[in-house]
Amino acid sequence: MVTLDLRHVASPAARDLLHLVNQPDFDRAQQQIERLGGCTEPVRLTGRTATVDTTTGEVLRSYATSDEPTGSLLTACGNRRASRCPACSRLYAADTYHLIRAGLSGGKTVPDTVRTHPRVFVTLTPPSFGPVHNRPTTPGGDIRPCRCRKLHEPTDTLIGTPLNPKTYDYAGAVLFNAHASALWARFTTYLRREIAAGLGMTQRAAHAVLRVSFAKVAEYQQRGLVHFHAVIRLDGPDGTSQPPPPYATVTVLTDAVRAAASRVRVTVASDAIGERELAWGEQLDVREIAAFGADTEFNDQAVAAYVAKYATKSADASGALDRSLFCRPCQGRGATLLPHGTPLPCTTCDGTGQARPLPRLAVARHVRQMIRTCWELGKLPEFAGLKLWKWAHMLGFRGHFSTKSRSYSTTLGALRAARRAWRTEQARTHASLPKPDPDTTLVIGHWAYLGTGYSPGAGFLAAAVWHRRELARQFIAEGGC
Repeated sequence: MVTLDLRHVASPAARDLLHLVNQPDFDRAQQQIERLGGCTEPVRLTGRTATVDTTTGEVLRSYATSDEPTGSLLTACGNRRASRCPACSRLYAADTYHLIRAGLSGGKTVPDTVRTHPRVFVTLTPPSFGPVHNRPTTPGGDIRPCRCRKLHEPTDTLIGTPLNPKTYDYAGAVLFNAHASALWARFTTYLRREIAAGLGMTQRAAHAVLRVSFAKVAEYQQRGLVHFHAVIRLDGPDGTSQPPPPYATVTVLTDAVRAAASRVRVTVASDAIGERELAWGEQLDVREIAAFGADTEFNDQAVAAYVAKYATKSADASGALDRSLFCRPCQGRGATLLPHGTPLPCTTCDGTGQARPLPRLAVARHVRQMIRTCWELGKLPEFAGLKLWKWAHMLGFRGHFSTKSRSYSTTLGALRAARRAWRTEQARTHASLPKPDPDTTLVIGHWAYLGTGYSPGAGFLAAAVWHRRELARQFIAEGGC
């Protein structure tokens, strides 16, 4: 093998790429990167696996990462945030789309008859915590001046920020985000009660003849507050396989949603900020989802695509961050405890508990103040259980971005298992290996976490893979073949 002198190459990444390309086993390294589809932060694993015949003890197949060019196996990070990994977030969005779509029009173990069940698309919004810059419209759709008397452009960074930061209720805004999941949980409880009341039945009687199923995602507004988009459906007592009784109509469901949303309250109290009563905002949107194949804005396909789109967003959509801010060595406490209980100031964060000093964060002033409020409230004993310092980068929101009821449709785990089984079968067929018998074979493996990310040169190759696939997707979307 010829040894290249790369000392004249100024760029370390270029040197690493040239070194990688000239390796005799480069094809295998490139194959690993191609298989990840452009993942930006792959997980590196070391270990081995073997398939053993349990009757004879013979090793039928074996694999070890020591045989790989880099000495490790790359696996996709699986991050749902588009800001962290566009490739994996696209896959997550596709899975969410199929999950939502199956609950609307059938498929993935859900019968097609589910499309005849009453279902609505609901948007629950936060209340006002102070006036903010916005782009109000007239009934005809024309843009009106903001309360600051300016006509803001859509890209104006002032949109969503307080008109008067000194009077804006930052504590209330952060606490709303922190309790948004609790508000949703109470909403679903009240919804079942309101449906029963609307039908003139007891809750037990209503539960015997129908079931409420839902799937929801969280989205950040420009002002940094969370609101929810949800698909809510009425089923029979056995779930998707049965329709609800004829008297359980879309009108009954719509009225119950509005009544339940108006009832939800969560009260929090603190000596430092007083008492807060948290509730949903006045802007409640409830729309019937049109039947399968209908040419309207809110048909099943459009709703599924809409929900999947927001499932991959995070707080960065509001100008915030997508990585935690607390110091990992001290877990945000600013100190570590010695064996006898004496606190020792953390040298990594200089006792602040912050991985990055808040004044140095490259975020808007409004977002920085919400993060600072999270940090301050999180240190109060009455809010210790919320761990707001841990979720400061999420502006206090601690819940899952995508959730569903058990009977709504299939699960993300089932979709991923099916994809994993398909890929395993494709690899087995490509290698001309016999189909393993689960009764006579045993797979033994040992894996260890090595790290994340590519080498500088491999990062170039991964970026090229992502760019090439994006061009192919755009070509198909524009009508190519």
